[in-house]
Amino acid sequence: MLAVVYAFEKFRSYLIMNKSIFYTDHSALKYLFPKKDAKARLLRWILILQEFDFKVIDTKGAENYAADHLSRLENPYENVFDPKEINETFPLESLNKVAHQDSSTPWFADFANYHAGKFIIKGMTT
Repeated sequence: MLAVVYAFEKFRSYLIMNKSIFYTDHSALKYLFPKKDAKARLLRWILILQEFDFKVIDTKGAENYAADHLSRLENPYENVFDPKEINETFPLESLNKVAHQDSSTPWFADFANYHAGKFIIKGMTT
């Protein structure tokens, strides 16, 4: 149920005005919406899902080939540790040399000027 709520929240902008059908082997979802005395968490999820126009279709676990196949896939990279080199140079290292010199301007003015106009002050390298 949480996966359904998450999917509807995640893709809300696409699903809000469209009819949706979701296939599940969780047959209890059909009977959840007419139920009046549910737990608070379930009621919260029901309120979220009431915004959408959808239909729940129960698919037996043995007939749900896609979910069955995906649940049995093996991850070939599960136990592989690929050490990567650490880049110790800061990409914007030249910005460290920009110093705030005038107290009448904000502290970030030199950074903004450098970024906007590529204004290079003395001591900086390109």
